[in-house]
Amino acid sequence: MSARVDSWIWAVRLTKTRSQAAAACRAGHVKVNGERAKPAQPVKPGDEIRVFHGGRQRIVEVKQLLTKRVGPAVAAEAYVDNSPPPPPREEVVVAGVRDRGAGRPTKRDRRELDQLRGLRP
Repeated sequence: MSARVDSWIWAVRLTKTRSQAAAACRAGHVKVNGERAKPAQPVKPGDEIRVFHGGRQRIVEVKQLLTKRVGPAVAAEAYVDNSPPPPPREEVVVAGVRDRGAGRPTKRDRRELDQLRGLRP
């Protein structure tokens, strides 16, 4: 027995919607046993799935097949989470915050914000 990878990712609540799961597969953000997965690729118990979603990589091993979305407690029992821990809050880069009512940023402001975010040298 097997299940579609996009359906399984959605059913165990790694993504909010099935269309997000399918889009992640099409974009190459989902790997099954180290290989890029298409949305309809079948998964079976024992497969390793790597999902890059929400700025974080999740590495899970399939324990149980699900095709319908279930509650969080049941979903957590369907896989073994081997993901690295999320980075501490201190390491998350805080983007510049503008005062309310300050209007649109000028070109100089935008360049400074980009530099803060690490988008510009």
